[in-house]
Amino acid sequence: MTLLLTRNDLETLLDPADCLAALREAFRTAGASPVPGQRVVTGLPFPGTATALLPGLLPGVEAYTVKVNAKFPGARPALRGVVCLFSGVDGALLALLDSATVTAWRTGLAAALGTHLPASPGPSSGATVGLIGAGAQADLMVRGLRTLRPCGPLLVHDLDPERAAALAARHDGRVVTSPQAVAAEAGIVLLATWSRTPLLHLADTRPGRHLTTLGADEPGKRELAADLLDAALLVVDDHELAAATGTLATPDLPTTAVPTLTDLLTGAHAGRTSPDTRTVYAPVGLPWQDLALSWLAHERARERGVGRDFDFLG
Repeated sequence: MTLLLTRNDLETLLDPADCLAALREAFRTAGASPVPGQRVVTGLPFPGTATALLPGLLPGVEAYTVKVNAKFPGARPALRGVVCLFSGVDGALLALLDSATVTAWRTGLAAALGTHLPASPGPSSGATVGLIGAGAQADLMVRGLRTLRPCGPLLVHDLDPERAAALAARHDGRVVTSPQAVAAEAGIVLLATWSRTPLLHLADTRPGRHLTTLGADEPGKRELAADLLDAALLVVDDHELAAATGTLATPDLPTTAVPTLTDLLTGAHAGRTSPDTRTVYAPVGLPWQDLALSWLAHERARERGVGRDFDFLG
């Protein structure tokens, strides 16, 4: 039997603290997998793209994931698809999970972890946090970051004023009018947009600030200008994928000695060494992240009787 898990099911099963713990451990161990993850992106004869991530593998988990997404910027939600969780023992389809929910949780919370590690500790009351883009991933970044560290006031900017206002209201923040206004005030800036034109340049930021950009997961998408990336300590999640489709594919950007988040977690790279250092985390998103949260959700669902069984062979 295959377990079907909807958005509401997943929201019931998952919580930020446990997901962050699973992602932190997975970042430490995922490199031991003998099979590299692949990310396949293709344009469509419609106003969107299709993306497949496979196989999601982690040491010690006898299962793997294949995720297929449709990304249509004009739709709400903009991302739709399914995560397939397969048994690594006999190939049985264990579960089908709503991809938009899994992706928002794993992307937003992994980004929170990638923000927390290189960002300056800031004042004891927490740095001001700025959001550019007010979608589901931005919401999870805020929830995750507040789980990991004290955070100060929240600033929100989005091209859709109503969506910005709604997110700001959920997190007791306030709306500002531009990306530059966010960067002028915030010690930590989180970007989650579809932009193909840089939203922030070096001159828009101040020394010591941290920026996390989620909008560099496909060729042509760019939220941060090359001069800002070049001036910052840049951290990625995977060198090969970042060079193929992410920030490291930016023309004329030096790619030598760029650490990964795993390097920071294991101490292989010291990360920030000066309070004046600008830092940037620019993930692409990795297949094993889907497995980390899908496996957690599947195990909890079986324990709690959540979801619906479906027999594809019947």
